[in-house]
Amino acid sequence: MPKRWVSLLFIALCLFGYAASSQGAATTSNLTVNTTVAARASLVLASATINFPDSDPTTVPSIGATENAVNVTARVRTGSASTATLQVLAGGDLTSGSNAITIDNVTWTATGAGFTGGTMNKTTPQAAGSWTGPGVYAGTFSYFLANSWNYATGNYSATITYTLTAP
Repeated sequence: MPKRWVSLLFIALCLFGYAASSQGAATTSNLTVNTTVAARASLVLASATINFPDSDPTTVPSIGATENAVNVTARVRTGSASTATLQVLAGGDLTSGSNAITIDNVTWTATGAGFTGGTMNKTTPQAAGSWTGPGVYAGTFSYFLANSWNYATGNYSATITYTLTAP
């Protein structure tokens, strides 16, 4: 046998021996991974305070808040078919000492998918947004005060509460 064939045979036998020796025993084992994902809600209003400047009721019948438009971000984690809601409820009328401006003189408009405009109310929560499924929803609210000659002078305030619910 020529030397060349002997060398090739030797190399082939070595490779076969290496391949056979590298095939050892093998076993598998499974790992189960679990987690709990609970419903969550997070609401961010870019401004915690809004202000309506004094204006002449004859020329400015509706006063826009100086902070308009207020950015709003609602983050919800809920079921894919569940509906998350954003509601707003006034804690009372705008008051200055014993003087009051009824809170239904404050309205808002909304931009952004799912956000809705409305009128403030102190007894019934008002819808301000609604979304189906989890996600991050961004929009804006712009606030307006109906102006009137009938308001007594003073510095008025009220507390408004937004509630974001993700069932």
